[in-house]
Amino acid sequence: MILGDRMNVYGGQAVIEGVMMRGKSVMAVAVRNPNGNIELIRKELSGPLRGRLAEAPFIRGVVGLVDAFGLGIRSLMYSASVAEGEEAEYEAPLEWGSILISLGIGIGIFFVLPSLMVEAGESVLGISGLGLNVIEGLVRLGLLVGYVWAIGLLPDVDRLYGYHGAEHKTINAYESDAELTPGTVASFPKEHPRCGTGFLLVVVVFSVLIFSALGPMALLWKIVSRLCLLPILAAISYEYIRYTAKHINNPIIRILIIPSMALQRLTTREPDEDMLAVAISAFVTMQSAEAKQVVSVKQ
Repeated sequence: MILGDRMNVYGGQAVIEGVMMRGKSVMAVAVRNPNGNIELIRKELSGPLRGRLAEAPFIRGVVGLVDAFGLGIRSLMYSASVAEGEEAEYEAPLEWGSILISLGIGIGIFFVLPSLMVEAGESVLGISGLGLNVIEGLVRLGLLVGYVWAIGLLPDVDRLYGYHGAEHKTINAYESDAELTPGTVASFPKEHPRCGTGFLLVVVVFSVLIFSALGPMALLWKIVSRLCLLPILAAISYEYIRYTAKHINNPIIRILIIPSMALQRLTTREPDEDMLAVAISAFVTMQSAEAKQVVSVKQ
C-alpha cells in the first residue's frame, strides 16, 4: 500500500489477484479473473472526506487513512469476487461487524497486548519509567515484524505481496517518467518511501517517544491513553512519511528511511509480468480518467 492524498500524489493497494490505484479524484481496480483476463472498474472519488479539510496538515493524515481504509476494504471485497469468478459489485454493502472485529483484534494485538505483556513482566525486569516504555515499543515492533513475516508464509498472502511489489514498481516507474510497460517497470524497486508498511513502523517509533512522555501510570489508564492517542500518532506519522518522501534526495532523509525500506522487503515480492500488467492497467485507467477530468474543467 502506498499512501496518497489530494495534493496530486498517487497511491494504491494490492488486492486479491489485483491492484487498486487512486489519484486525486479517481480510483481504479484491476483484477485478473480465473480465465486470465483483466477486469477493470473505475470510480470517481467524492464525499465529505475529500473537501478542503482533507488537505489541512495533520488533519489530512487521519482523514486520508479513514478514506483509504474504506476504499481498501471495498476493493478487497470486489477483487475477491472477481478472483473467484463470481459476479462482482464494487458498491456491495460492507460487513461492518466483521470489519470492526478485525480492527479491534488488530488494535488489541499491537497496542493493548504490549502494555499487558510489559506490565506482567515489570516486577521481573525491575525496570520502570522510560525504560519500560522503550521495552513496550520493542515488543510492539517485534509483534509487527513477526506478524507480517508469518502471514507472508501463506501462499495466498505471498501472491498478495507480489501484487504489492507490482504496485510499488508501477508508481516508482511513473514518478521517474519511465514507460509504463511490464518490461520497463520490472527494473524499478519494489520498495517505496510512502508505503503503508513503513507508515506502521513510524507509528511504532513515535509511540515510544509519545508514550514515554506520559510517564508511569496504572495499567487501565495506560491502555486508555494508548487508544486515545492513536489518531494523533497516525497524524504525526503521516506527516513524517509525506515529508520524507518529498525530500527523498536529502542524504539525511535517505538514512532515516532505511529501516522503513528494509521492512518492506517482508511485505513485497518480485512480481511476475502478469502482475505488473495488472498494476499498470489499474494505474493507466485511473490516470487517464483524471486527465480527461482536467481537460473537461479547462474547457
